[in-house]
Amino acid sequence: MANYSRNIDALSEHFRVIVPDLPGYGRSSKGVDGSDPFGYLADHIRGLLDHLDLDRAHLVGNSYGGACALRLALDSPERVEKMVLMGPGGIGTTRALPTPGLRALLSYYTGEGPSREKLATFIRTYLVFDGTAIPDEVIDERYRSSIDPGVIAPPPLQRPSGPGALHTLWRMDFTRDRRLRTLQTPTLVIWGADDKVNRPSGGPTLAKTLPNCDLLLTANIGHWVQWERAGFFNAVTAAFLTGSAR
Repeated sequence: MANYSRNIDALSEHFRVIVPDLPGYGRSSKGVDGSDPFGYLADHIRGLLDHLDLDRAHLVGNSYGGACALRLALDSPERVEKMVLMGPGGIGTTRALPTPGLRALLSYYTGEGPSREKLATFIRTYLVFDGTAIPDEVIDERYRSSIDPGVIAPPPLQRPSGPGALHTLWRMDFTRDRRLRTLQTPTLVIWGADDKVNRPSGGPTLAKTLPNCDLLLTANIGHWVQWERAGFFNAVTAAFLTGSAR
C-alpha cells in the first residue's frame, strides 16, 4: 500500500484495483521459495486470480512485483491482459555486477541487521532521485514493516546461495528465457533514467525483445516512478490500459 499510495485512488476511477501484498510481505504468508523466487511469486498471484474468479487481469508491477508480473505472463499468458512494468527485476542481472542500489537492498538484513538509518540511506540515496522529497513517516512505516519477525526469518528478497545458487540466478534473468521473444502481451515499460537499483538499460532490452512493448524513460526519476511522478504515471497507465493512448 505504501508503494502505491499515490496511485490507487486515481486508477480506481477507471478499474477495479486489487493491491496484494506479495508473499513474504505485509499480511501475506512469509517465506519465499529461494530456488525459484519469481516463479513462487507468480504462482501465488495466479492463485489469487483463481480465488477471485478472474480469468484475466492487467498487471502493474514495480521492481520485484514487475518481475512477478513478467514471470506470470510467461508462464500463463492467457491470464494477463496487459502489463505495466516499472524498473522490473531480472533484466540482464547475470550479465553485469549488481548495482550499488541492489547491493544495498540485498545487504539490508545482513551484517548488523536492519536499522532505520540503514533503510533511510537506501531509500533516500538509491530508491528515488530526490531523497529530500521522502517524508520521515514513509521511512518509519517501511521500517516497522521490515522488522516484522516473520519477515526477518527469512527475508523474502535475498542473494541466492548454496549449491544451486548459479542455477537460481540464471532462472531469475529473463533475458535468458527464450519465451520472452514470443510473448504477445501488450506491455508498457516505464523506467526512471536515474534508477540506481535496476539498470535503465533494461528498458531498451525489453523493448527490443518483447514483440508488443512500449518504453518510456523518465528524466530525473529513480526506481520508484509511480511515487515520484505519480500524476504522470497515473495518466499514462490509465491511457495504456484503457486503450486510449495515442
